[in-house]
Amino acid sequence: MLDIVIILCKIAVALGIVLGMVPVLIWAERKGSAFIQDRIGPNRARILGIRMGGFIHNLADVIKLLTKEDIVPGNVNKLYFIMAPAIVMAVALLTFAVIPFADTIELWGRIIPLQVADLNVGILYLIAVASLGIYGIVLGGWSSNNKYSLLGALRSAAQMFSYEIAMGLSIVGILLVFGSVRLNEIVRSQGELLWGFLPKWGVLVQPLGFLLFLVTAFAETNRNPFDLPEGESELVGGYHTEYSSMKFALFFMGEYANVAVGAAIVTSLFFGGWQVPYLPTHILIEKADMLFPAALSILAIVIILLGIKTLSVSLTRRYRYNDLRDFEGIVFGVPMVAIGLAIGLFLLFGPVVHFSDTGSRIFAACMQFGTFLIKLVFFAWLFIWVRWTLPRFRYDQLMRLGWKVLMPLALVNIFVTGVIILLCT
Repeated sequence: MLDIVIILCKIAVALGIVLGMVPVLIWAERKGSAFIQDRIGPNRARILGIRMGGFIHNLADVIKLLTKEDIVPGNVNKLYFIMAPAIVMAVALLTFAVIPFADTIELWGRIIPLQVADLNVGILYLIAVASLGIYGIVLGGWSSNNKYSLLGALRSAAQMFSYEIAMGLSIVGILLVFGSVRLNEIVRSQGELLWGFLPKWGVLVQPLGFLLFLVTAFAETNRNPFDLPEGESELVGGYHTEYSSMKFALFFMGEYANVAVGAAIVTSLFFGGWQVPYLPTHILIEKADMLFPAALSILAIVIILLGIKTLSVSLTRRYRYNDLRDFEGIVFGVPMVAIGLAIGLFLLFGPVVHFSDTGSRIFAACMQFGTFLIKLVFFAWLFIWVRWTLPRFRYDQLMRLGWKVLMPLALVNIFVTGVIILLCT
């Protein structure tokens, strides 16, 4: 019974990360694109006058899509038309199942891997399941019986062939360096030090592999500069032109879920995953009593700085709108500063915390989980940044990039990595 509860808890955490990132990324995309394009961004949708900096627009979208008429055109292949958006979302969730979000932890006499499925073929599973996402797009475009949707589906299939091979080859160097296809083992190996002072992250031992994988990850999510299957300026909406209501919402959510999953994979393979730099798991456990106040201090400083920034923005823009938007920064900034100060007062005047052995292990897992989330959020923002910075490739440019640039570079990377490993052993 306990084993079932543990599995369900891990599934809940994985779903919480992916599904929780979806509304955050939608909001960040809107506000980030507005910042990049020097505009205000969403700030009109409100509840009792509260707009939460545009976040209420997400709730407005949910209500709109739930209440919108679900139109299924009469000439579509109904079964595949309904299945397609579900496939896109399901693939994103299944891919995250092998991503470790912290090191294994020993509790109640059990060794618990903090990932949903600790497969001994983790990377192979990633590549295999991630490649299934194309079926949702192709089936959605083909089953719609719409020429624009069909063209989007054909583009997506051709795009997959051009980058999937390079994506698989870009990971081979990581497998050669770390000697394992288990994601948790790869992340654990990145806790070692290069030349005694640099974390042995995948990006340092495989810089070319990282760049190749990052480019192909952008293509995997079908976002700029690789959004040819959607291409709204050319294909109206591409593969999802005929979709409405919650079917369209699943495509929309699946895109952002794929962004979160792509960021998690990049984090795990090339940036140490859950590894806290210079603080391996046994140090986190042994020094928990000392590291806990240090971690709380950093958290308090970050919260206070964010609160002050929120207050300063609100005060400098006061009377800009002449409504409650002028005071939202004060409403949220003051509590943030108060929370930060409360944490600081607790550290100064509160009791000294001493962890038990179990508490130390839980603290170490929480530190690693927080580190993993910070890295994931950074790379998710990178996806947004690139989308609103680079223009869309033409069809022929994408084919040329995939077959004449990415794949040869990936093969060269494998060859060079193999030679270096051979010479160093």
